[in-house]
Amino acid sequence: MTIKIGDRLPTGTVQEFIEVEGEGCTVGPNTFKVEDLVKGRKIAIFGLPGAFTPTCSAKHVPSYLAAFDKLKAKGVDEIWCFSVNDPFVMGAWSRDQKAGGKIRFMADGSAAYSKQIGLELDLVARGMGMRCQRFSMLVDDGVVKSLNVEGPGKFEVSDGETMLKQLG
Repeated sequence: MTIKIGDRLPTGTVQEFIEVEGEGCTVGPNTFKVEDLVKGRKIAIFGLPGAFTPTCSAKHVPSYLAAFDKLKAKGVDEIWCFSVNDPFVMGAWSRDQKAGGKIRFMADGSAAYSKQIGLELDLVARGMGMRCQRFSMLVDDGVVKSLNVEGPGKFEVSDGETMLKQLG
């Protein structure tokens, strides 16, 4: 069942490739509990089918980079790019997109969390395995406040500008 507005994000984990060792984080892949990361924070999350893919690289990530300052001004604590890729790929993609310090690239390598929130996308027939649907959501203290799920092959409602409009 797909998560909906008013639902609390389920417990689970995501991974992030950390470039510089810091408070409680080592260089390389680090595993984080979603419930810890969202507690008391407002997070704009956008999910997409895959790193380095055309729409994701040319439009989706750039839309959030362009909206970064305005999203922060409207009280968004963090922006996450969420995808079913391993943390090494997500780390390389973050560097390629020059998103460091602005967008956290969260890996769901086995699609386990995508399945938990009901936003998995089966692309096995196309040789891409299980992925996540293209979506965006605003989460405030773990509760979904807005949710935008794209239709198949679409990029119309999950961009950074739409998120800004929904924040008012």
